[in-house]
Amino acid sequence: MKKKLTGIMVLVLFGLMLAPQAAQAAGEKPIQLALFNPVQLVPEDEAIAGLRLTVLYGVNSDVTSLDLALGVNRTTGTYKGLQLALVNWNEQDSSALQFGLLNYAGGDATGLQYGTVNVVGNDLKGMQWGLVNWTEGSMHGMQYGLLNVSKGESIGFDLGVVNYNEGSFKGLMLGVINYTQSLNGLQIGLINYNGNKDPLELMVLVNWSF
Repeated sequence: MKKKLTGIMVLVLFGLMLAPQAAQAAGEKPIQLALFNPVQLVPEDEAIAGLRLTVLYGVNSDVTSLDLALGVNRTTGTYKGLQLALVNWNEQDSSALQFGLLNYAGGDATGLQYGTVNVVGNDLKGMQWGLVNWTEGSMHGMQYGLLNVSKGESIGFDLGVVNYNEGSFKGLMLGVINYTQSLNGLQIGLINYNGNKDPLELMVLVNWSF
């Protein structure tokens, strides 16, 4: 674990070293300092590639950076990088590690969301870990929390008190209540519901369909 963390830090630092050159080439700014929008170094309609530091509330368009805030980090375009804040709010596609009380990706999300409430507006490839994990599209990966919701075709592992899938689920559901419209896998819990009724619609303790 220590070696992995060291490797991640090296990659982050290396990315920060390269960011200013990339920013100059792409017309992006290498650093953002924000108190609250519009009191910030770089205007909200410009992109950042490098480092963004926010006290209360910062806004930018496309961002590729290490993103740190005491309050809210908001990105109106796409985001790539590592975010640590009370609220990480990305309105379009996100390839990120998000750590906060609320983590939101409005488009497709690739990576990790770790917080109290994690929300993806479209498809997720990766992991959500929190009290409430919500994916409006498909989920390919893992959800771990009290309430796990995915509304599209999902492949992977759900571990929670309530696991709810409105589409098809392929993999393992482990919880107190497990619900899916169509199962190709295994449900383990107190109440297990499989909407395709193959072989059974409702089972206690274990339900399966392959």
